[in-house]
Amino acid sequence: MNKKTIKDIDLKGKKVFVRCDFNVPMDENQNITDNARIVAALPTIKYLLEQNCKIILASHLGRPKGEFKPEYSLAPVAKELSKLLDKNVIMAKDVIGEDAMQKAKDLKEGEILLIENVRFHKEETENDPEFSKKLASMAEIFVNDAFGTAHRAHSSTTGIAQYIPAVSGFLIEKELKFLGNAVNNPERPFVAILGGAKVSDKIGVIDNLLEKVDTLIIGGGMAYTFFKAQGYEVGNSICELDKLDLANHLIEKAKEKGVKLLLPVDTKIAKEAKEDTESKTVKCTEIPADWEGLDIGEETIKLFTEEIKNAKTIVWNGPLGLFEIKEFATGTNAMAKALAEIDAITIIGGGDSAAAVKKAGLEDKMTHISTGGGASLEFLEGKNLPGIEALMDK
Repeated sequence: MNKKTIKDIDLKGKKVFVRCDFNVPMDENQNITDNARIVAALPTIKYLLEQNCKIILASHLGRPKGEFKPEYSLAPVAKELSKLLDKNVIMAKDVIGEDAMQKAKDLKEGEILLIENVRFHKEETENDPEFSKKLASMAEIFVNDAFGTAHRAHSSTTGIAQYIPAVSGFLIEKELKFLGNAVNNPERPFVAILGGAKVSDKIGVIDNLLEKVDTLIIGGGMAYTFFKAQGYEVGNSICELDKLDLANHLIEKAKEKGVKLLLPVDTKIAKEAKEDTESKTVKCTEIPADWEGLDIGEETIKLFTEEIKNAKTIVWNGPLGLFEIKEFATGTNAMAKALAEIDAITIIGGGDSAAAVKKAGLEDKMTHISTGGGASLEFLEGKNLPGIEALMDK
């Protein structure tokens, strides 16, 4: 929270290396299918243009595993950026090769260069000091605006900050403001909604949030581990048998802390997880042996919706059912709709919950949608994010 941003230093005419998160989805012809992450970087880029900076942009895309693969090229991103900024974005053919180095050297004030996918070098994810040094040699200032990779200690997120002054861009500043306030200084009642498949993915988050929230709502696949822990039949539902003691421990901890822990009361079940399958709704305590729970039921939707009506801060991470299949997206969509209608600070923790909100066309109704699934989870867990730690303090 107390990190310097681009507003805290003099950038006029400086050469600035900006780590963005342009890890955008593309179709097989390399057309960008969702440009939200590129749009999210624009305020920082535009501010740097106003300061007459020479701008070098960097990002990863996908997992090319340390080698050049044309389908992971950032060239389509350069094209999209040129369109959005109405200004030519120069594309380098490599990352720290002759082309990128020369183009970085020749940059004039107000010009923008995008270097190739930093993960074309295995040194990037290894946080190799020599590689970091070469990235740093291109510029005078480092700006990190890639919240989606802030939980990774890579060369272009942390290594480079060893060699040149490092500050955050507006996107990271915004993420820290909303997530930070929610966790450390929320308007109450503070409600967290956690979904997703596995308890094991969210142990740290549940543990940390039980210290902070007034109500914790649990849905999605991980709810069945909690039911099993209480001795109920869960049929073929997703369930982590090695986490039953942990689920009981978390139920006890909620009691100790005086946190209201809400689990589903009914569930939509099916014989198999696929489109147009036979499904019905039963009480969560009455799941037949050869069926599986794939969504929350109507009674649960009512219960959860009622609970969030009075909330002043809500954090939501993880879908409440198998939302990729229309029949089992009801609970997740109902939750998105309920959040869109209430007068509260609503924060969506990236990943699948962000995708669900967008799919429902309700992203404009949320206070903040995080651009980083993994990073926002680790932040909610109370972990330090290396990409933030590396920045200069105010």
